[in-house]
Amino acid sequence: MEFGPYLLLASLEGAVTAAVLALTAVGLSLVFGVMRVVNVAHGEFFMLGAVLAWWIATTVGGHPALGFAVALVVAPLIVGVLAALADMTVLKRVAYDPERTIVATIGLLYIIQQVTLMTYGPEARPVEPPFNHRLAIPWIERVEGSWQLYYPWGLSTTSYKLAVIGAAAVVLLGVWALLARTRIGLVMRATQLDRDMATAFGIPVERVYALVFGLGAALAALGAVLVVPIQQAHYLMGGDPLLLSFIVVIIGGLGSLPGTVAAAILIGLSDGIISVFFSPTLAKIIATLLVALVLVFRPQGLFGTRAA
Repeated sequence: MEFGPYLLLASLEGAVTAAVLALTAVGLSLVFGVMRVVNVAHGEFFMLGAVLAWWIATTVGGHPALGFAVALVVAPLIVGVLAALADMTVLKRVAYDPERTIVATIGLLYIIQQVTLMTYGPEARPVEPPFNHRLAIPWIERVEGSWQLYYPWGLSTTSYKLAVIGAAAVVLLGVWALLARTRIGLVMRATQLDRDMATAFGIPVERVYALVFGLGAALAALGAVLVVPIQQAHYLMGGDPLLLSFIVVIIGGLGSLPGTVAAAILIGLSDGIISVFFSPTLAKIIATLLVALVLVFRPQGLFGTRAA
């Protein structure tokens, strides 16, 4: 197979990574944008979504599509409720102070991780995808002066991976519609702009914070449910999504949802391509160097606005 088909295949793998990363990073960006809270436990909410997906799919049984469909709805809901409870019982009591919330979410990280280890165990366990048909990918090449369509051997993907990309796009459009077109989104944006003024106008800011924290965690859990048939559920799987989400949020601009999505596509595609042609470690190194360059030359991020 020539270089072009390999590049196409690597780009498709990167698109899957970008789709899941966009969901996870948008949740992190939403929490920071509205609450000004750096949620260090965000990766563990991702992990919890994957573990719950395995447990729900195993419990429901029957056809894989049935268990997966239930997990797709129930797992993010459970994680979102747990995150909202954590906000009301922990973050609210430290008055959302930036330094103390970092320490508090580090504590949440270890609590979630160790409770999962004690109940779920150290094993990595797969979730069977609801469908997983192998799809051959055509390639166009110029032969003897004319363009010809053919199917290179080994150039293929699966229907489930394409579905992950489509599902992530639909959810992200839904999040945009929620923030831009609904009353709840208006309340979130008002709270983000001026907490004190929102309180003066009767907006229940603490309830908004609980809703936002829960929504951010639910988006991370949803990304985990989508990716767990491709990867495996493991109690230590939250590390990479947390690191990549921070990288994406910093590059895109803290609190900027369009910037977060654009940066997720950039990092996801580059991670997929570099991992295929070189190594996953090199992909992480390059992403980290990119963050350093952004912090030096454009501290507000590519799509962020400089503070007045």
